[in-house]
Amino acid sequence: MLDVGLAEALTLIAILAVTGAIGGIISGLLGVGGGIVIVPVLFFVFLALDIDEEVRMHVAVGTSLATIIFTGFMSARSHWKKGSVDTDLLKRWGPAIAFGVVIGTILGGNVSGEVLTLVFAVVAGIVAINMALKPSEKSAKRSMPKTPLKEALGTVIGLFSVMMGIGGGTLSVPILSFFAYPIRKAVGTAAAIGLIIAIPGTLGYIWFGLGVEDLPPFSLGYVNLAGVLAIIPASMLTAPLGAKIAHAISPAALRYCFAAFLAITSIRMLMSVF
Repeated sequence: MLDVGLAEALTLIAILAVTGAIGGIISGLLGVGGGIVIVPVLFFVFLALDIDEEVRMHVAVGTSLATIIFTGFMSARSHWKKGSVDTDLLKRWGPAIAFGVVIGTILGGNVSGEVLTLVFAVVAGIVAINMALKPSEKSAKRSMPKTPLKEALGTVIGLFSVMMGIGGGTLSVPILSFFAYPIRKAVGTAAAIGLIIAIPGTLGYIWFGLGVEDLPPFSLGYVNLAGVLAIIPASMLTAPLGAKIAHAISPAALRYCFAAFLAITSIRMLMSVF
């Protein structure tokens, strides 16, 4: 752990709170989990603070997963009350997603920071392209794949989500939408999927980070506790503001803005690697 004074510690907490606020606004705007925003912001915050590159991305991912436990629970409970969580799909997909999470956590906890950054940058770039070129809702409908392809998709979602520090929505909603799955149920089920990803993922990043040197202050393994405590309240407070803004802007404009944000983030992260 790095030695810092009170002023530096308070500055770090303030920056993390702003990170949570930004994540909350964009989550409310775009209906995605905060992780897709929180991870890159944390990455660049730690870069500015000169946190060692070997732990920088690991802590960003682990901290993001920890925040998803809380925000994902609130979101999943809200969708459950509205009947938009597909429990049958969760039963079929849950074990495959959990398996992917285990594999992804082991990989994420042991690979270099550059590899973890590269995974995020590449997948974020793919998601950006998908959002920018999103097909019309009138496109041909496709049926969900049969076993074992369905389970394979669940494993892929779990593996890459936990390595990126994101909930299920960023990957599972586009996949479900591709197969003409009802969007409300896709979003609600993705919130519950986020818990399947975040809980074991957080525990794994704590475990693999124990005893690692040069971590940011207030870290438990690869999870920065100051970040969790600062991000969660700010994110929950600003998410409704993002939702209000979303109703005043066209969906297409929102989609393109987010695609641009992800594309820029992806390029910047690739530059940091190469």
